[in-house]
Amino acid sequence: PSSGFYLGTWASNVGWIEDFQGYDSGNVEIDLYGGFRGNFGKSDFTYDGGAIQYWSPGDKPSGVTDADTTEIYGAAGWKWFTAKYSYYVSNEVFGFGNADGSYYLGLAGSLPIQESGFTVGATWGTFKFKNNGNQDYEDWSVSATYDMGKLSKVTDGVTVGLKYTDTNADRAYW
Repeated sequence: PSSGFYLGTWASNVGWIEDFQGYDSGNVEIDLYGGFRGNFGKSDFTYDGGAIQYWSPGDKPSGVTDADTTEIYGAAGWKWFTAKYSYYVSNEVFGFGNADGSYYLGLAGSLPIQESGFTVGATWGTFKFKNNGNQDYEDWSVSATYDMGKLSKVTDGVTVGLKYTDTNADRAYW
């Protein structure tokens, strides 16, 4: 794995800002992130720590809770397994007020099947919203991927996969 400092951004079209949060306009989420990652010595043990700012630009009427969220995180891993803890330092967390101190704990595993090109994976996570317990949820997934480079040099670097993900989030609150 690569090590050192990293910075990045990610963006997506989202509907919840207007549909659920109450913004008059705004259907974009922009994430700005940075951190530091590496290995402990020359071992298979890894670490990662950083911060993410989730930004939801748009027109927000007075009295509507801000959807912008600030997260700090730390992760540790060994070979194919990772545990990550995210702690939310903004007062509003994804549109829920008075929620600083909320957290997400995620566990992930990704196991290659010998030299076949196939990898199977699974994740589990739990989100606890401080002062907003009705929004708490767990999520999980199972996946399988295949490295197409095993078939031909032409498809080297291409991976295809299937993933099933679900949650126990209460629909009445989400």
